[in-house]
Amino acid sequence: MMNKRLIKLSFNFFILMLFVLVGCANDQKETANQNDQEEATRILTDAVGNQVEVPEQPERVIASYLEDHLVALGITPVAQWSVADGTSVQDYLQEYLEGVDTIPHDLPLEAVSSFNPDLIIMESQASVDNGTYEQYDRIAPTYIVGEQTNDDWRESLRRIAEVFDLESEAEDVLNDYSEKATEAADKINQAIGDQSVAAIWLVGGQFYIVGKNVSSGAVLYEDLAITTPRVVEEISSTATANWSDISLEALADLDADHLFLINSDNEESTELFDDPLWKNIPAVQNNNVYQYGADTAWLYAGAIANEQIIDAILSSIIE
Repeated sequence: MMNKRLIKLSFNFFILMLFVLVGCANDQKETANQNDQEEATRILTDAVGNQVEVPEQPERVIASYLEDHLVALGITPVAQWSVADGTSVQDYLQEYLEGVDTIPHDLPLEAVSSFNPDLIIMESQASVDNGTYEQYDRIAPTYIVGEQTNDDWRESLRRIAEVFDLESEAEDVLNDYSEKATEAADKINQAIGDQSVAAIWLVGGQFYIVGKNVSSGAVLYEDLAITTPRVVEEISSTATANWSDISLEALADLDADHLFLINSDNEESTELFDDPLWKNIPAVQNNNVYQYGADTAWLYAGAIANEQIIDAILSSIIE
């Protein structure tokens, strides 16, 4: 009897230990799988040749002034670009970035570190020309998009999509935008034909005019195929920035039938609009001036910004 009882107890103990060992093995396997997922990375070469070990699924991304591309790809950054002690942000994106903390535009190392990012994306080499690349890279893997893409928002979007392994999603964004632009171009052509359009920016009492191949100029003259005024053609041939300063005297020769005015001065420079030179512009004479604030998308570029610019153009000229 005693032997049978011992045998039975030993058998039960064996079965119990077997369950414990199997359970431990499963726990270890699950833990290993979780660690593999957490530590999974890809090696990418950025625009300046850095070999960057990028997390497979970054969750805390800082990509200052590149938020338009992140939003277009369905990614919310852990912090967003700002100036003036965080009081000024890219307003046109705030419906997507509401509640996202701000970070100074020059990305102080302490501020970057405080967000504990797992990926940092820089717009260009110029962002780290002061020798800070290694310091950022010690905080988190740091990927540079590249200066050559600064005037090509499509290429910037594709580069950033590659970082997140979202290339097909980027092409969907681009195809949707192209379709929207084509439809808008047809409507605008039917409404104004070969009439010309220009966009100017008033800030600090100084006028600036957008180039034909960059920023909102690329939307107007390339994506929507609207006629380019002669003054814009001339300034664009030697422009070194997206927006070039232009005197009131030069504006008087602006042969634009429609004028989009981005007014950062609000009521501060109203005397400029009483000047006879301003009133000599065809668009002003024909009451075809459409005014927008600096909080709108006109000063930016990207799928989100450009779609909002197209909506503004349609609502101004057609609706």
